[in-house]
Amino acid sequence: MPNTQPLANKRILIFVGDIYEDLELWYPKLRLIEAGAAVTVAGPKAGATYAGKNGYPCVSDAKIDDMDAADFDGLVVPGGFMPDKLRRDPKVLQLVRDFDSAGKLVAAVCHGGWIPISAGVYKGVHVTGSPGIKDDLINAGALWEDSPVVVDRHFVCSRKPDDLPDFCRGILQVMA
Repeated sequence: MPNTQPLANKRILIFVGDIYEDLELWYPKLRLIEAGAAVTVAGPKAGATYAGKNGYPCVSDAKIDDMDAADFDGLVVPGGFMPDKLRRDPKVLQLVRDFDSAGKLVAAVCHGGWIPISAGVYKGVHVTGSPGIKDDLINAGALWEDSPVVVDRHFVCSRKPDDLPDFCRGILQVMA
């Protein structure tokens, strides 16, 4: 029987904030837990309830300011309107740079790509994302591709909720 928990002993950080894309947070969170990972969802405040674009609530486990990339094996950045606000937080951007410099997973879906753009880590990286941020990705020096998932070293990107099965397979490929 195949290993059903390929991510046992792995720790994943997921960002949350107001108006996150519901499926883009919950689908990867549950899939990663299913694969054995310990998942921490961090928002601007610990224990706060954040509403998704479609109204589904998410209570943060921790405060972003208290997070350290050294404590995790990877980062997942959901889309929605949340990334546009979080990308203005210097701690968020430093965390992304720390994950990148350590060669750890940086996974972004849809508008989640705005955060790695603002962190300055996409130059020369093959990516995809929401068509709405295609120009932003290209202007940040990324190499755009219109695909359900793009994996480039420790970076995993997808375009939209319909791509989530491929997105999670990409994450598992990088992490396992």
